Amino acid sequence: MENFEFYSPTCFVFGKDTENQAGKYVKRFGGSKVLIHYGGGSAERSGLLGRVRSSLDAFGIAYVELGGVKPNPRSGLVYEGIDLCRKEGVDFILAVGGGSVIDSSKAIAAGAIYDGDFWDFYQGKWIEEALPIGTILTIAAAGSEGSGDSVVTKEDGMFKRDAHGDVIRPKFSILNPALTQTLPPYQTAAGITDIMAHLYERYLTNTDEVEVTDRLIEGLLLTMIHEGPRVIEDPDNYQARANIMWAGTMAHNNSCGVGRTQDWNSHTIEHELSALYDCAHGAGLAVTMPAVFTYELSHNVMRFAQAAVRIWGCQMDFANPEVTARAGIEAFRNFLISIGMPKNFEELGAREEDIPKLVDILCNGDGRKGTISGFVTLDEEECTKIYKMMV
Repeated sequence: MENFEFYSPTCFVFGKDTENQAGKYVKRFGGSKVLIHYGGGSAERSGLLGRVRSSLDAFGIAYVELGGVKPNPRSGLVYEGIDLCRKEGVDFILAVGGGSVIDSSKAIAAGAIYDGDFWDFYQGKWIEEALPIGTILTIAAAGSEGSGDSVVTKEDGMFKRDAHGDVIRPKFSILNPALTQTLPPYQTAAGITDIMAHLYERYLTNTDEVEVTDRLIEGLLLTMIHEGPRVIEDPDNYQARANIMWAGTMAHNNSCGVGRTQDWNSHTIEHELSALYDCAHGAGLAVTMPAVFTYELSHNVMRFAQAAVRIWGCQMDFANPEVTARAGIEAFRNFLISIGMPKNFEELGAREEDIPKLVDILCNGDGRKGTISGFVTLDEEECTKIYKMMV
């Protein structure tokens, strides 16, 4: 295990009707003028925004609103939010929605008090200062409610990139699993896939002797394997929703990733798919991960074999552990298909003829130098092979 520092200051408020406490927690963490940032009309139609407004009103907290966040959040709305915050003297941002809303809120929080272009943070500049953020989560998926990460798509070039900094970890996150019960099955399944991806990307490590975090990751993946089919079959199953929601938070607040190197090649490769085709991130990951894992298999066969045995119940073939490793990847792929995720380019809506464009943006776009790096370092030729494995 490597040396590490773990900082996770978010106050999590979990359970039914907890969104009614939004005003209490905004006040507790110093907010007096709030930007309510949200996505589409469902937050309004469901009454969620109304409950949030009432809670803020009860604590005498002023607010302005900015809706319109799309999946794979766009830079244009971020710039609009930054301008609004500066004009209105906003001192706290409240994200009401899923990972895209929270990521957009983080970008606004960083950009509102930064003299330069907020995109600097998505090109590698560490975020050192930001407005405080609170979240009310409506989909278990991205884990942004507990992380110091944000992903935004720059519309000029459609570059989907990430930014980091402990200051964009939310001050509080309200997690009411009941808010996820109205999600369509496909969106629920995409969220499950994203959670599992966050766990697998940490599991694929080049660090030895990380048994504690290995076991944490395995336990959370086993939880998703158990709860995923339950919630697809019965969307109103509150307990299954609750377990999935908390697993999503634990998967990406990095408690499972400390003291070990991590992968993230699957996420990096997938980002080009969701940027170009505007597909659900989790759906893109469902197609990407089996291909990436199969390509990376030879780098550390025993790591994949361990996952196959401990997570998927495969029998270890000591004479040929690659057989076990491949069986584990196939079991994972079949699980994702069973909950309704796509299995190839065609089902995702991607096109084989776009692969050269995908690879060029992936490896060279927005300042990159021809490779991506994670569990293994991949060049343009290798990334091309991986995309072709998804066709």
